Amino acid sequence: MTSRTSARHAVNAARRALLAGAAALALASPTRARAVRTDHAARIRHLIGQMTLDEKIGQLNQVPGGRQKALNSKIDAAQLDLVRKGAVGSYLHVAGADFLRDLQRVAVEESRLKIPLLFGIDVIHGFRTIFPVPLGMAATFDPEIVRACSRIAAIETSVSGLHWTFTPMVDIARDPRWGRIVEGAGEDPYLGSRMAEAQILGLQTEDLSGKDTVLACAKHFGAYGAASGGRDYDSADLSDRTLQEVYMPPFRAAALAGAGSFMTAFNDIAGVPTTANQALVRGQLREHWGYEGLVVSDWNAILELINHGVAETPAQAAALALKAGVDMDMAGGVYAGHLKQAVADDPSLLPYLDQAVGRVLAVKARLGLFDDPFRFGDAAREKAEIGSATHRAVAAEAARKSIVLLKNTGNLLPLTAPGRRVAVIGALADDASSALGSWRARGQVGDVRTLLSALKAQGGLTIDYQPGATPRGEDASGIPAAVAAARAADVILLVIGEDYDHSAEARSRSDITLPGVQAQLAHAVLDTGKPVVVVLMNGRPLALAEVLDRADAALETWFLGVESGPAIVDVLTGRTSPAGRLPAGLPRNAGTSPGFYAHLPSGRPADPDLSKDSARYHDVAIGPLFPFGHGLSYASFAYGDLALDRSTVAPDGAVTISLNVTNTGKVAADEVVQLYVRDPVALVARPVKELRGFVRVLLKPGETRRISFRLAAAQLALWDAGRWRIQAGRIEVMIGASSDDIRLRGAFTIAADGWGTEPPAALLTPVSVS
Repeated sequence: MTSRTSARHAVNAARRALLAGAAALALASPTRARAVRTDHAARIRHLIGQMTLDEKIGQLNQVPGGRQKALNSKIDAAQLDLVRKGAVGSYLHVAGADFLRDLQRVAVEESRLKIPLLFGIDVIHGFRTIFPVPLGMAATFDPEIVRACSRIAAIETSVSGLHWTFTPMVDIARDPRWGRIVEGAGEDPYLGSRMAEAQILGLQTEDLSGKDTVLACAKHFGAYGAASGGRDYDSADLSDRTLQEVYMPPFRAAALAGAGSFMTAFNDIAGVPTTANQALVRGQLREHWGYEGLVVSDWNAILELINHGVAETPAQAAALALKAGVDMDMAGGVYAGHLKQAVADDPSLLPYLDQAVGRVLAVKARLGLFDDPFRFGDAAREKAEIGSATHRAVAAEAARKSIVLLKNTGNLLPLTAPGRRVAVIGALADDASSALGSWRARGQVGDVRTLLSALKAQGGLTIDYQPGATPRGEDASGIPAAVAAARAADVILLVIGEDYDHSAEARSRSDITLPGVQAQLAHAVLDTGKPVVVVLMNGRPLALAEVLDRADAALETWFLGVESGPAIVDVLTGRTSPAGRLPAGLPRNAGTSPGFYAHLPSGRPADPDLSKDSARYHDVAIGPLFPFGHGLSYASFAYGDLALDRSTVAPDGAVTISLNVTNTGKVAADEVVQLYVRDPVALVARPVKELRGFVRVLLKPGETRRISFRLAAAQLALWDAGRWRIQAGRIEVMIGASSDDIRLRGAFTIAADGWGTEPPAALLTPVSVS
């Protein structure tokens, strides 16, 4: 056995072990955050009793220790003096085991009360080992791999001395014009809830004081993804029912999974900015849900309450945020500079202040920082763990699982014939930076294996690469060379989409077609008449009907991280059968946005007959180009033998829904089985279908597995005047391969009215495979 083969086997064994561990963890039920130990609670009370007003406010002050691309750059002598005075509770944009150990030493050895600092950083989809962007991870429909990737991110983050990351973003996003759709799980609250749980349990495990844990942060509470027109930071004006049924479930799932912190949203809901929303934060989150973790503002959001028009001065803004339940001020300096004045103006703020300080100290205690303030950060492990081969192997697994086969006319894919001449067209094929996505923490361009480099390493194919045009460039001079290469090729890989900075925070777009001259490039290549495989790279669902309709095959690959290229090549060549599914539908054009599968039925449902007045656009076909949950395979699957273990259930009962799935194809492949439900007659109109379960299962050719979903009646509840009402009546059950590809149908009856206690989409539907 060669050394290379031996190493590969070792890596694969380690990857299997890690994934097996993640699978075992995934079987555990999510739990609330553990309570602070009795001795720590006493210590916290004692500290609060000792603190001056300035020291209390200092604990609520989070200071940027650097810039996103220049970590630690702002830590100077003046900052160290602030630490000694107890004027800083947390730093963000810092990193490095040795550097942070020295900074922590100043806090615990040179300040009066010896309170440790809390170090935070944005680790959105990996620290040094960069995984697919969150929208791509959601496309795996596989919480197990999501949890495994989050576990690795936590390891790399914690050995670098960091305690806290501002992820997961659990905002539901139904408008692809919103640039931050890339950072979440897409349009569905049930899928979003499962992705939230997986990330939190991967980052924090079951015990934050354990080894290699990192404090998670569920953001942005509460309806940031509902921004009007998809414009980042804009208002969300939506009904209370939509807020509770669609946007709140992933946050509730995050709280139940034990998320140690929450972040408030920049925007307002019906005129009330979340950062000042007492009813939502202190009311629903704190009092109704019983959430005891830390709540942090978004960057400078407290000061921006003045821009919102609900505060006139910084002191008023500080008072509003503190009353709402915001414990820590991220980067704004408003608490540090103005909360003392606010307290002087209104002494009734003091109990709120003590509560906030207590929650900050409780997080530090739960992280084990009072027991050992230096337990995070290990320079030797930092060198060994970060970007290791084992971590990259899991990144490759995640990348492969994220890829969605949108279409495959004539089974053009996989490209199995050796010796074919392949024209690779499009600059994104060799864009290592874009593969990292817009949130890259400590990710390095040099770590990325691009599609072009992976194709060249593949062997057996003659590769002719022509960039044609840059992703956003207006220079079309490279198109003729690209067309010439296309004409000389047997098959064309047309690699198009966005660069990493086209979809992200503050990157909302009214035009979500191809930027620059890429559309001109695409149509010129398609005009050659040669077989074309479109490989999309992007951070949002793009509106590309004209291009995708003309292509023979198309893959949605998102931004896949450091192992982007090999993962795409594995799918192109058939070493892996694709099984990713769309977490948000692909629109036909921007004018159809927002659009989502779980819409209400309307009195005049959309009708293909334009002579009828119905709920549709006259100038475009009905529905998305590709729907939520869509994704093809190199295998085929038959569904059958649907059975429900009972026809009637009590409002506090559950029904088991079982079916057989058989691989009728010639290759082993994953299938994603999806459970949808509908309440056809209810107190109020209900969505035409709602996801309530899914499972990704590997099947060998000819193999049959029996899938069973355990669905509770409480998962059919609707929001009614502040309560979750379960209504008696018939419930339709739909099983399929996508929201638009329903293979089996059944029904059961809820026998009587009742009341639920949780958002239905937040509740897990247990699945068994036999």
